Amino acid sequence: MAGLTREFKETVKARAERDQAFRAALFSEAVDLLISGDVETGKAVLRDYINATVGFEELAEKVGTPSKSLMRMLSEKGNPTASKLFAVISQLQKTTGVHLAVGTGG
Repeated sequence: MAGLTREFKETVKARAERDQAFRAALFSEAVDLLISGDVETGKAVLRDYINATVGFEELAEKVGTPSKSLMRMLSEKGNPTASKLFAVISQLQKTTGVHLAVGTGG
């Protein structure tokens, strides 16, 4: 099972490296899930996005939080504060060049 997880992460990373639209969709989906209340899935997709783009070490330096703390807060049992979560999202926008906008669904 762990092999499948590693293979999946490598596939996501490879696609994100070559496909700007995929990167944007992955980030957007993570934030949409968080906003809609599916926090567990949103954190999982956000972890995939971080691993596929900037990585936890670089993000940690830019946010000013240890990488292990970031990993823990976005883990399955993690409970990030709003300020930490929005700091991560803000920094990801700056670092990856993918900028999100809020709209009204119709």
